[in-house]
Amino acid sequence: MSRLDFDFFEVLDSVTIARSRKHIQNFYDISDIGTFPKRNKPVSLSPKLTNLSGAVNYREIFEILIKLNLTIYTPIIYIQASKLHKYLNEEETENFRKGREMGIRKLMGINLLKRMESSVHSFLLTVQRVYDFLSETSNVIENFIKTGISVLDETEDFSEIAGDFDFDDQNTDFFAVGKKIKIDLRDMDYLSWKRDIDEDIENLALLISMVEDITPKYDYKLNELLKIIREKISSPINEGNKKMLIFTAFSDTAEYLFDNISAIIKKELGLNTALVTGSIDGKTTIPKFKADMNHVLACFSPESKDKNVLYPNDKHEIDILIATDCISEGQNLQDCDYCINYDIHWNPVRIIQRFGRIDRIGSKNAVIQLVNFWPDLALDEYINLKKRVETRMRISVMTSTGDDDLINVNEKGDLEYRRTQLQKLQEEVVDLEDMTNGVSIMDLGLNEFRMDLLAYMKEHPDIDHTPFGIHAVVKGDKPGVIFILKNINEHINIENQNRLHPFYMVYVGMDGEIITNHLQPKETLDIMRRLARGKSVHDKVLCSMFNKATNNGKNMARVSHLLEDAIMSIINAKDESDIESFFGGGQTTFLSGGFSGLDDFELICFMVVI
Repeated sequence: MSRLDFDFFEVLDSVTIARSRKHIQNFYDISDIGTFPKRNKPVSLSPKLTNLSGAVNYREIFEILIKLNLTIYTPIIYIQASKLHKYLNEEETENFRKGREMGIRKLMGINLLKRMESSVHSFLLTVQRVYDFLSETSNVIENFIKTGISVLDETEDFSEIAGDFDFDDQNTDFFAVGKKIKIDLRDMDYLSWKRDIDEDIENLALLISMVEDITPKYDYKLNELLKIIREKISSPINEGNKKMLIFTAFSDTAEYLFDNISAIIKKELGLNTALVTGSIDGKTTIPKFKADMNHVLACFSPESKDKNVLYPNDKHEIDILIATDCISEGQNLQDCDYCINYDIHWNPVRIIQRFGRIDRIGSKNAVIQLVNFWPDLALDEYINLKKRVETRMRISVMTSTGDDDLINVNEKGDLEYRRTQLQKLQEEVVDLEDMTNGVSIMDLGLNEFRMDLLAYMKEHPDIDHTPFGIHAVVKGDKPGVIFILKNINEHINIENQNRLHPFYMVYVGMDGEIITNHLQPKETLDIMRRLARGKSVHDKVLCSMFNKATNNGKNMARVSHLLEDAIMSIINAKDESDIESFFGGGQTTFLSGGFSGLDDFELICFMVVI
């Protein structure tokens, strides 16, 4: 945060408005617009893959994924050094191309893992596609060995899909995306490449044989979802509310769920189900229904979506909505009170965004429920297996050692951070602010305070005539003083980092410790707002305590010393001579000419926290 350029905050403040649940609860009077619903403790389920006896489990699939080479995506490492120039364009270097292909291979490996976590169906589709791709390439090399025909079409440019495989509407055709280049097999160590490809073919064939028997009938996770739906409908958490929102990261999984639960729900419970993905048309169980996204969402959440206005003649109701992350942001669906994550996104913020569709102010529901489906593994084992898969995808084949490229320090930290986040998600419903070490947009913008100021100025147009040096006294957990200063020396804006320049805010504890410094105006303003919330007149008891301690303002030495501490924290004095030259020698008195630092700063006002 401290390294961000001042211009960044200027731009952000100009174009963004952000409100979080906690922010609204802490700082806004919501009596007129309604409250947030109560959030039940999340239900965490870890169903096994199947109830077939002797069947495969998550751990066994992970172990096979770890063995994959996926060198089909790194052909450049098999091209002879003397021939490399033929396959590098003007913008590429050998290391750039190799690094890029290694990155693609890692993404492909992780994508296999993520699809396995989503559904057996989605995973099997992907594994079969990879298997076919590898087999075709192996056959081309085999044919070259027999006939001498040496040119291979190789899909090389994955730039369109190499960013985030978890983004909405994943499909299994990522191998066919992008331009193709021609590889002359005579320029390669094709025998080594074929050996590694054939090894993957063998492992993928084993995977296919292990999971292809897990049909919907034996898909334990799918049947657990049906069980949850039936229980919710028979025992609603809010009287009469049957609505459920089911999220998945992949459109393949979404289609699979719709195909295998919608008819059952319609027959058993008489409820309509809809499917929304990033494609133009969705699906519903309502005959002759125009299933565009807006229509589906209006029928699913008619009150929040103003269905009576948008579709006044439509009497249909949708109670079960299956969706990808195309609706995880920006949708008001608070008619619903039940959100299910059929797969856990590797980015926990996406989980918070999904639940945010129903966790909205003004909800008619007293309580809401989050249900998360996890792999059938302990969290530490799950994280460790992920680490092994990712590390395997970084094997340094170029060294021909076969040793794992050890995961670096940053990646270890990232995995531990994610483990902490995922642990939180298993035990509680979290907000963005609860994700430790993260920075949300709520931490960055100051627009809300400007709005408060505009509202205040409308009621108090004479604010500009307020004299300098006024103060207020409030009760707080951290005794100290919050100073608001104005810099009148243009050279003091050190490295142009203060986003409020020429104004400075510093919260100093009574012991001289800086609680929030001048580079943290958002935190300081939040504290001031919280301390002053609901107060329109001064607290006579607190003011009496302050006046007694200062002899009615005649003895401000303690506050004066804290003001010195505040200014010293701003100028970041490096040695004693800097401090002496800034403050000058001798006794200082509050707001007196003896305090030479006031040549650089004016004291606008201050808030005393008792």
